[in-house]
Amino acid sequence: MAFKLDNISANNSDKSVGNSIEKLLKTEITFFSSGFSNKKKQAFYLELSVLLKAGITIKEALGLIIESLKKEKDKQLLSGVLQQVINGKPFSEALYATKQFSEYEYFSLKIGEETGTTARVSKELGIFYERKNEQKRIIIAALTYPSIVLSTAVLVVIFMLSYVVPMFQDIFKQNNMELPYLTRVIVKLSEITKSYGLILFLSILLFFMVSRFLKDNYAYRKNIHLLMLKIPVVGRFISKIYLAQFTQAVTLLTSSKVPILNSIQMVTKMIRFVPLQEALTQVEANIMKGESLSESLKNNKLFDNRIISLVKVAEETNQTEYIFNQLNEQYNQEVMQQSKVLSTVLEPFIILFVGVLVAVLLVAMYLPMFQLSSAIG
Repeated sequence: MAFKLDNISANNSDKSVGNSIEKLLKTEITFFSSGFSNKKKQAFYLELSVLLKAGITIKEALGLIIESLKKEKDKQLLSGVLQQVINGKPFSEALYATKQFSEYEYFSLKIGEETGTTARVSKELGIFYERKNEQKRIIIAALTYPSIVLSTAVLVVIFMLSYVVPMFQDIFKQNNMELPYLTRVIVKLSEITKSYGLILFLSILLFFMVSRFLKDNYAYRKNIHLLMLKIPVVGRFISKIYLAQFTQAVTLLTSSKVPILNSIQMVTKMIRFVPLQEALTQVEANIMKGESLSESLKNNKLFDNRIISLVKVAEETNQTEYIFNQLNEQYNQEVMQQSKVLSTVLEPFIILFVGVLVAVLLVAMYLPMFQLSSAIG
């Protein structure tokens, strides 16, 4: 029997769930987060699932989890949740009242309470954050070494253009030498660096500050995300990451007997990737017009033929949860494999790029020196 979201209501709001799906999951992993991070949520939900499956009550489970926590701030957070549960407030609402948990988590847990599957929903939420954190770690691992090498190379080049090149330039001027074209280009870059280096640095700093300020601006995020998708190789890698999150979220919701239309509505707000949000919004509109999910997915190139064909099979066999779970497994495997390939390809490429860059600088500087020594000889 399908579970109707319209029957769920929050104590803090007079609106129904159908009207309140406006601020769903905002669970992108952020650095230096002072709240209940995704890593903590992963451990919390998985431990809660184990305790509930063992047959103890939610109150006892929260008490045991609180005792196992090390940070006082986390203990205070969950102690407040426990106290509200003791006072008679539903667990989902007590958790959501802390403002550290998203509406997506709230609705999922509320569905679990209504259907008696809180333990299962908790496990699925734990797995959701586990995979999301793993995807973040994979990306960081793939890009850390290349980023360090590239940053070091940029600093070395800036140092050479600012201090080393001018020294050679003075020698060339004293001997009235006609500089080779490559050397003139490097000298010109050196002059630009000395004149506008500080301005360039401040511009980059300002760009990052503006990006941080506009991170929640829809138009800004849309342009950035569309640009990311156009990057060769990287664009496909990023789309796979978000498709993995999409299929996992649908698996969680359908396992809790949420109708597919409501699942699409929730996932649209859950994933903060604008191209996928817009695609799912169109999918939702098509479903409301009477089209099937597979037919609706065909209209957007973000969804590949595999997901469309398997969703069609799910509709014919009524195995939506199983199919989306299998899709999620496949996409996660591809993300891991592609991240390894990306890391393997980027490292030698950047090293080669740095080597060529330094070699060009050295040749540009020493070529006139060789000419000077030949003239003196």
